[in-house]
Amino acid sequence: MKKIILADNLKRLRIENNLSQKALAEKLNVNFRTISAWEKSICEPSIEMLVKISEIFNESIDDILF
Repeated sequence: MKKIILADNLKRLRIENNLSQKALAEKLNVNFRTISAWEKSICEPSIEMLVKISEIFNESIDDILF
């Protein structure tokens, strides 16, 4: 079974909440390319960004990471 990772969860949450990469980027005050890189596992958000992401989606950081 494939392990669910941050990239998959972030993309799923974004889509479930009808947000484009650009819209989420604006909420986080980052470039939309940053969201794309996170969703492709090129890089990962900082803990500060994870806190903001968890607040936007009303999810625990653990649920986002795992």
